[in-house]
Amino acid sequence: MNQKIKIILADDHILLRSALTKLINSFDECTVISDVGNGLELIEEIKLDKTPDLILLDLNMPKMDGFETAKWLYKHHPSINILALTMYDSEIALIRLLQSGVKGFLKKDVHPNDLRYAIKSVSENGYFYSHDTTGKLANLFQKNPDGSQFIDKAILSEKELEFLRLASTDMTYKEIAAQLKITPRVIDSYRDNLFEKLDVKSRVGLALYAVKNGIVTFS
Repeated sequence: MNQKIKIILADDHILLRSALTKLINSFDECTVISDVGNGLELIEEIKLDKTPDLILLDLNMPKMDGFETAKWLYKHHPSINILALTMYDSEIALIRLLQSGVKGFLKKDVHPNDLRYAIKSVSENGYFYSHDTTGKLANLFQKNPDGSQFIDKAILSEKELEFLRLASTDMTYKEIAAQLKITPRVIDSYRDNLFEKLDVKSRVGLALYAVKNGIVTFS
């Protein structure tokens, strides 16, 4: 008999984790060795030598969300496959997940058979992309009338991402500048560049964009 795929679930909703554990353990080729509520708990489990073959990772978690957790795993345990459970399927969210080492994406309303197929695909082939995801990623390389590509707007720097997170709070721009240890003039430059890059016209527009694309998450 082939060795089972060892899985850790990371999701802050206890009932969902319990249901997923029961479902995945019903798959002949899988076994859930642990379940945790956030990225910090996941790291502790791995430090206790509970090393899985695959991690089923939610993005909306307290203390340490899915994006941060995926980055840590990619840096410290690149051999562990990550399958993201997400409500976000925008191009920028997909690009951020790819940059973080995630090998596949699943919407939370996925059919159990699709979940099983995704787990097997990532374990055997190293990746899983649905037809919808593949289409979204392919669209990124389409050219705009001005010759630029859509992917140019989908890739944001770490500084731009951090600015968007802080701009989605009630901090003033002056306070954001102090937090990032840069001048208010540089903050104005970030803001104006993002207005143009993301095609929004106000701070509210920046905040809505950040929430829609999973840059700011709520647990």
